[in-house]
Amino acid sequence: MAGTIRIGTAGWSLAPGEQHRFPAGASHLQRYAQVFEACEINSSFHRPHRAATWARWAAEVPDGFAFSAKLPREITHERRLVDCEAPLRSFLDAAGALGDRLRALLVQLPPSLAFDAPTADAFFAALHGLHPAPAVLEPRHASWFTPAVDAWLAQRRIARVLADPVRHAPGRWPGGWPQCVYLRLHGWPRVYTSPYPEATLLALAQRLRLAADEGRDAWCIFDNTARGAATGDALRLRELLAQT
Repeated sequence: MAGTIRIGTAGWSLAPGEQHRFPAGASHLQRYAQVFEACEINSSFHRPHRAATWARWAAEVPDGFAFSAKLPREITHERRLVDCEAPLRSFLDAAGALGDRLRALLVQLPPSLAFDAPTADAFFAALHGLHPAPAVLEPRHASWFTPAVDAWLAQRRIARVLADPVRHAPGRWPGGWPQCVYLRLHGWPRVYTSPYPEATLLALAQRLRLAADEGRDAWCIFDNTARGAATGDALRLRELLAQT
């Protein structure tokens, strides 16, 4: 059985030069969701949103649309995964208003946070106990990029994100739980700004198609949003996927 491919951007801002490629709608999110299959909500990392806000977003997208939501900074960067059940519960009580449109929980770790099995085990057990959406983990310390940790993640159904630019050589392809493939593309050579060249987008299309053919659920999120490159890159990737 073929898997799914979800293409989108971090947030749903529409680059001015690309807005003509989106249908009319009452909001940018409504227009965005008529073209793309997914969106990563990054603003939840910086500030909380009311349940009513999450519910409004869910109501503005069609059936089958998927959101991923980034866990708050308080959990990942301030508490560093320790004693997090209360803020986790608060976050998920609100984000849960997305209903079945919440399809992934993004856990981005600070570069200084090394792998510690007891800490990680307790944290992800709590996360899985509070919400059924898959956890997608973006670690940045080298200790997370080993075969042993990859096996540890896979056993717990935690997908390791491929984040570009790649910090550590083993991160050139996703790891952990193989059923979910999650790519976060921040732009290169200028992070958050540069568009990706055609050759890179073609290689991405081929990788994503292979993952789907293997029955995996694949996400590709462009975060090179500073000058609007993400929109064009995501649109071009969809075109290339249609040709593969």
